[in-house]
Amino acid sequence: MFGGDRDKIRQVFVDAWRKRIGGEPMQPLELVVAGIIELHPEYQPMLLDGEQAKARDFLPEGGESNPFLHMGMHITLQEQVSTDRPAGIAGYHQRLCQRLDDPHEAEHQMMECLGRILWEAQSNKRMPDEAAYLECLKRLVL
Repeated sequence: MFGGDRDKIRQVFVDAWRKRIGGEPMQPLELVVAGIIELHPEYQPMLLDGEQAKARDFLPEGGESNPFLHMGMHITLQEQVSTDRPAGIAGYHQRLCQRLDDPHEAEHQMMECLGRILWEAQSNKRMPDEAAYLECLKRLVL
């Protein structure tokens, strides 16, 4: 998504949010990031303390979700849809948005497929299976 290490990636979110609430000029990527943060008020207070946000570990085994992973997946999905890569994802997104009448919820449902495909790829030490990803998305719109 952004390249670099964990702290640098997290700093992108912290800086984008600081600029948004401060009314500062923003780069195109920062506008995208800030737009995602606006949809997630539960993450906004954490981003106000950049050092804490960068240092915090999120433990899934303790029931915590990683807000940076969550928001990063939103950004990934938006990029995939805007480029229709993998081919067909834009259509699935459009149909799911129409069915749910909520683009944010549509992305949350699509993230389940994306997360599963990425987890399988990482577990099996292989590239993500685009066909399986699209099949999962297809099941969402049926």
